[in-house]
Amino acid sequence: MSDRRQLALNLFIYPGGHHEAAWRYKGSAADRVLDISYYQELAKRAEAHKFDAIFFADGPALADNVRYAQRFRLEPITWLSAIAAVTSRIGLIATASTTYMEPYNLARLFASLDHISGGRAGWNIVTTSAPQAAQNFGLPEHPPHGERYERAREFIDVVTRLWDSWEDEALVNDPASGIFADTGKVHTIDHIGKHFRVRGPLNISRPPQGRPVYVQAGSSDDGRAFAARFAEAIFTAHQTLASAQEFYTAIKRQARVFDRSPDQIKVLPGISPFIGSTQAEADRLQDEFNALIQPEYSLTQLRQMIGLDLSGFDLDGPFPRHLIDTQSAQGVASRFKLVIDIVDRERPTIRQLVQRLAGARGHWVIAGPPEKIADNIQAWFEGGAADGFNVMPPWLPGGFDLFVEQVVPILRKRRLFRDDYTGTTLRDHYGLTRPESIFADTIQAIA
Repeated sequence: MSDRRQLALNLFIYPGGHHEAAWRYKGSAADRVLDISYYQELAKRAEAHKFDAIFFADGPALADNVRYAQRFRLEPITWLSAIAAVTSRIGLIATASTTYMEPYNLARLFASLDHISGGRAGWNIVTTSAPQAAQNFGLPEHPPHGERYERAREFIDVVTRLWDSWEDEALVNDPASGIFADTGKVHTIDHIGKHFRVRGPLNISRPPQGRPVYVQAGSSDDGRAFAARFAEAIFTAHQTLASAQEFYTAIKRQARVFDRSPDQIKVLPGISPFIGSTQAEADRLQDEFNALIQPEYSLTQLRQMIGLDLSGFDLDGPFPRHLIDTQSAQGVASRFKLVIDIVDRERPTIRQLVQRLAGARGHWVIAGPPEKIADNIQAWFEGGAADGFNVMPPWLPGGFDLFVEQVVPILRKRRLFRDDYTGTTLRDHYGLTRPESIFADTIQAIA
C-alpha cells in the first residue's frame, strides 16, 4: 500500500437501498430484507473490494409510515455477529442509543462483538431523534435534545471505563499455575453520576481494539462538540463541497480544543451515486427511482425533518419558506438546517424538494458516469472536505455492484484507495491508535 493518504470507504447498508423507493425498484432485493445470507453476501463483497467497514443504522422504535416503505430491520449486534462469522477483515459498525440503553449492557455487547470479530467493532453513538421511542421504554416523553447529549457524555465515560476495567495483561489463563486472571489488573469503576450508578468491572476481558471505534453522526452544535471530544469517525451529511469543507475544518479545529490530534478523527460524508455509462443514462436511472416515490411517505419524512405538514399543499407549487420556524427546538437539528439550506439555495417546489431528499435523506446524491463520481470523490478528499465516504447505494445489491466494479478501479488507479488490507482491525484500517487503559499503572483493583 502507498504511503500516501488513502480514502476510507464504508458500505452503509440500508435493507433495500438508500432511495426511499428502492424497495419498489425492479432490481432491488426487497424480498430478502430478513434474510441474513443477503447481508452476508453484501459484506463479503465489500470485503473482497477492501472496504474499511460496513455500517448498519438502527432505531429503538418502529418508524412512521411503514405502510409505504421498508422501515424495519434486524437488531444490529445480532446482525453483525452473523456477518463476523463469514468475514475476516472488514470493520463492523453498529448503531446503539445512549438514551435507550444502559452502559453495562452496551459495553458487554460491543466487547463481545469485538472479541468475536477479532477487533473489528465500531459503535455508532446516537442519542435517538425519534420521539416515539420514549413510550417503548417507560418514559412519558422523549428527553430534550440537550438532556440527551448530557446523558450521552456520562454514558461514554462509563462505557470507556468498563472497557478499560480489564487491563491488557489481566487475562492470564494459565492452567499450569492455576491463575486465570491477575485481579490486580481488574478494576471496579465505582461510577456515581447524575444518570448512572455503575460499580463494574465488566464481566469480559478488554476488547482486542482496547475499545470499539467511536463513531458519531450528529452535526448540530451539540453533535459537533460531542464528536470533537469523543468521535474517531464521523458520519455526516452535506450537499455541497463548501458545506463539507466548513464542517471538516471546524471539527478538526474543535478536536484540538480537547487536546486531540485531528488525524485521529476520520470525517466520512455520505454519498449516494446513480451511475450510468453517460450522464443522460445516469439521469434516466435517477428519474426511474423518483417516479416510484409515494408522496404520502415523502411528506411524512419531510415533516419529521422540519416540523411542517405540507400534505394539503400543491406539490408543484413553491415551498412555503415563510412558514418555517427557525427558532423552534427543531431548528437546532442538523437535518433541519440541511433542508432549509437547500430551500434557500435552490428555491425548489415541494415536489423537487422531496425528490432531492428521497435519494438519501439529505446526504449527497450524485448522478453521472464513473469518472464523474470518482472526480468528485477525489475533489472532496483532496479539497479538505472528507477523509473518505459512507457509500450509500440507491438500491441493493446492484447499486453497490456498479460502484465497486466501475468507480473503485478508477480510485485505485489514481492511488487514492488501497489494493489490499494492511491490518486486521477497524482501527488499523482507519489508521487510529489503540488506546491504553485508563487504569494502567494504577493500584485500584478488585480483590
